[in-house]
Amino acid sequence: MSLGQHLVELRKRLGWSALAILVASIGGWFLADAVWAALSAPILAVAEAQGREAAISYTTVSEAFDTRLIISITLGIVIASPFWLYQLWAFIVPALHKKEKRYAVGFLAASIPLFLAGCAAGWLVLPNIVSLLTSFATSDSQTLLTARVYLDFAVKLVLAIGIGFVLPVVLVMLNFAGVMTGASILKGWRWAILAIATFTALATPAADVYSMILLAIPMVGLYFLAAGVSMLNDRRVARREAALNAEYGIRADG
Repeated sequence: MSLGQHLVELRKRLGWSALAILVASIGGWFLADAVWAALSAPILAVAEAQGREAAISYTTVSEAFDTRLIISITLGIVIASPFWLYQLWAFIVPALHKKEKRYAVGFLAASIPLFLAGCAAGWLVLPNIVSLLTSFATSDSQTLLTARVYLDFAVKLVLAIGIGFVLPVVLVMLNFAGVMTGASILKGWRWAILAIATFTALATPAADVYSMILLAIPMVGLYFLAAGVSMLNDRRVARREAALNAEYGIRADG
């Protein structure tokens, strides 16, 4: 297709994606109360466990509406993700070869459950993090959190950990692209563990060692899994090259 045709195709894909997100956001509007109640539960637990007044407050006239709208749009993006990911895929596919299409499908199929698993892990550690951070207040104080600030904190935490779980897929992609070998990925395991520990330390409070370990263990496991998959791919590539060399009578030593 020409550049103009590509732009028309892109506009069509984006239009369908936006429509799907809009429709899903309308459905998310009716789920917003349940989601907000689940997000607010750690604050109520703080009030009960620490014996202090703890609540989420709305400091402006429109903040309650804005909070619900943000939750609805976030839910809409998540609910409609299969559709807009398909639109993205349909736009990219014509430019790929058959083999590249298979790889892209595999990477996409692995990324989605890993991202959702990371978001689930972030959701699980959220109550511990909220409880720990609010526990530093004095016993005679009140914990009154602004709705927008608290929602922003919770969403960023969940999404950051979700993205962190997808990074091993990026390593495998680099390996399949010939940028990195499986041996080099495995060789850098010390730096990888240091990076994972730093990431989980930034994503969780410094004093919450339990949440940090809870997040680090699966991420380290995924790193070594990515290294293993990459090494298997390297062996497959080496066998294929050896077979081609043998077929054409080319010696491996040059």
